[in-house]
Amino acid sequence: MNQAANPADIAREAFRRLATRRIAPTPDAYRAIYNEIAGIPPAPPAPAPEAGALEVLGGFARRLAETPGELSEYGRRMARALKTEDWTGYTQALGQMAERHLRRNTPVLALGDEEPDTVLLREMLARSLSFACASLLGGEAELAAEAEALGAAVKTAVGETELQDIAARLKQLCYQIELRKDDGNEQQELLLRLFRLLLDNIEGLLDDDNYMRGQVLVVQELIKGPLDTRALEDATRGLKDVIVKQGHLKHGIDDVRATMKNMMMTFIDRLGSAAAASSEHHARLGSFSERIGNATDVSEINGVLDEVLREMRGAQDEALVARDRMLGAHREVQEAEQRIRELETELQHMSELVREDQLTGSLNRRGLDDVFERESARADRRRTPLCVALLDLDNFKRLNDTYGHLAGDAALKHLVKVVRETLRSMDVIARFGGEEFLILLPETTVEAAAAAMVRVQRELTRHFFLHDNEKMLITFSCGVALRLPNEEQASLMARADKAMYQAKHSGKNQVMIAD
Repeated sequence: MNQAANPADIAREAFRRLATRRIAPTPDAYRAIYNEIAGIPPAPPAPAPEAGALEVLGGFARRLAETPGELSEYGRRMARALKTEDWTGYTQALGQMAERHLRRNTPVLALGDEEPDTVLLREMLARSLSFACASLLGGEAELAAEAEALGAAVKTAVGETELQDIAARLKQLCYQIELRKDDGNEQQELLLRLFRLLLDNIEGLLDDDNYMRGQVLVVQELIKGPLDTRALEDATRGLKDVIVKQGHLKHGIDDVRATMKNMMMTFIDRLGSAAAASSEHHARLGSFSERIGNATDVSEINGVLDEVLREMRGAQDEALVARDRMLGAHREVQEAEQRIRELETELQHMSELVREDQLTGSLNRRGLDDVFERESARADRRRTPLCVALLDLDNFKRLNDTYGHLAGDAALKHLVKVVRETLRSMDVIARFGGEEFLILLPETTVEAAAAAMVRVQRELTRHFFLHDNEKMLITFSCGVALRLPNEEQASLMARADKAMYQAKHSGKNQVMIAD
């Protein structure tokens, strides 16, 4: 028998002989040919187990294969190994089964000997029941007490019987929570339906130009979608602000109307005075006519004519003064009417004046100030992180110059849409100015905030901006800053702005974390 010079040659020769002899290239066949070429004597066959042992092992494998669940797979593996007399495979399957299902889950296992993963899982489950679940069930004292009791039981449970009891109680608790949740959802839906009917009725009673219509529409839009605590708070603050401003405007309209009413009364009084003066002139002219008829010489007639001329000049002067007063009153009335129209228009628009940017639908600077004040106070109170991300669209001026301002406006709206679809509902985006936007990320670490901004960048590459059926890639540079305890808004924005400019100077389409 020829031997190859080295293992590589032996291996090639082994594969050639397998092909020549048309032997299936199994590991055992390859090993046998390899040993034959290398001159290695075959290993002595393993002693065959006794018939009684084979019967015991086969019966064990069959019964295990008939067991429901994961154990049946171990039984099938043992049966296959027994059939091919693969005692190594049988031993491995038996060892794995013992490791997974016997040593770790034995009922007599002491708590102190548990695996670290099991201890951690037990602790997490106990805390979830005792704290998280119990606090969420604050309105249901009985269910909250059961959740706390289950949490305490999980910590000390030993053995299959106690664990099965806990599992049954936990299943019953979940069932009761689901029932109460369904009842609460039904009550909420009924209240919302009643509220919608009330709003629809109010809207039907309002004129098209009534300033209340805008407020009704805001509330109607709010209750259309899923209710969110932050959205409700924002709507409440916005409506309060609008109501206060509307109150000031209504007082202004009332004042202008009162002024107009006084001017009309003055105008009527002046008309009456003019009419009275005209009557007096007519009476005096009548007396002049009588004196002329009784005159006996020319000199007497000349004297009366002089008085008539003086009277006529006086009447003319009074008429001119009355005319000027009437024209002035007319102008004042017109100005008052114009002011009323302006105030009513402003009042109508005031109900529609939300704290949103009219182009993109994001918050404006004023809305941002309100939200920042609320979230910063909440972060200080709860000692939770609050991050801001200031982003600026890259090459936005070039986009405007090349495709026009309409394309630029559409790009801004596309960015806001992608941000809202990518981030959480609790995250807030506001237009900071031009192509700059600021995103408020409550309860978020600075690393998580930066990762969120990178995620938005990736989404922008997946969802191209279309203008006249032309795909355009929108990118932005971003600076992320973590608010320090009691840090003012201006300071936080300045740090985020500095990081954003660093991102710009680093090649754009970057996210930088502020110092």
